[in-house]
Amino acid sequence: MRILVGCEMTYEFQYPTTVIAMLNVHSSRFSDLERPDYLLTIPAVPLEGYRDSFGNWCMRLVAPAGRMTLKTDTVVRDHSESDAPPDTSATEAVASMLPTDTLMFLLGSRYCETDRLSNIAWDLFGHLTPGWSRVQAICDYVHDRITFGYEHSRPTRTAAEVFEEQRGVCRDYAHLAIAFCRCLNIPARYCTGYVSDIGLPLPHAPGDFAAWMEVFLGGRWHMFDPRNNSPRIGRILIAYGRDAADVPLTLTFGPNALVDFVVTTEEAPDIGPT
Repeated sequence: MRILVGCEMTYEFQYPTTVIAMLNVHSSRFSDLERPDYLLTIPAVPLEGYRDSFGNWCMRLVAPAGRMTLKTDTVVRDHSESDAPPDTSATEAVASMLPTDTLMFLLGSRYCETDRLSNIAWDLFGHLTPGWSRVQAICDYVHDRITFGYEHSRPTRTAAEVFEEQRGVCRDYAHLAIAFCRCLNIPARYCTGYVSDIGLPLPHAPGDFAAWMEVFLGGRWHMFDPRNNSPRIGRILIAYGRDAADVPLTLTFGPNALVDFVVTTEEAPDIGPT
């Protein structure tokens, strides 16, 4: 399947402002791109690319005062019809046996306060059989407890506040599930990227970026999506980190207003074998 992905974001800046953009498809999917997803700016400005501490690709630029648009797009060849099937045999590992590069994903972070949620997590899930089924039980609980709505979006909401308020958007679902996993000594990391509505009944909501999590079980990372909690077609990773603070789509170092925002994730026509 060929999937067209991309975004166009337009800002108003009061004065020249440094911006870090994290909008390119993750390097793990580079071989699936039909063309490079170069970041374009209107007006054109110099761009500096670098990798952050998690290996995500970032672009630094200085936006001039006034209006600026950031845009990128590409076609991704997606070789699976939907998310990978669940590996119900995947097991948890005790902390002493975990790879050292997973340990940071056990710690509390800006949006995932393990200290505030630890007792709650053990009360709710500590009695369950460790492994895939316990992580899925966490996703089921979060999916059922939280009411989704863009009107509930708040950039400062933490996992503990999600638990208390019982509402939010996809990043809030991910933060709460991640925090619960970490409280139970299961490494979990925050993911951001594209998720399509391909295969779902019409009408589809306007496109948006999505958030989910990856959990370390059975010696590797597995995807879980507490917001949708069902297989989806066209899940394209952009970046991962400890939580949303590590992987903002854009990080701006000055006052600005987002005046237009369009995200595309849709099936592209099949062009046949090449």
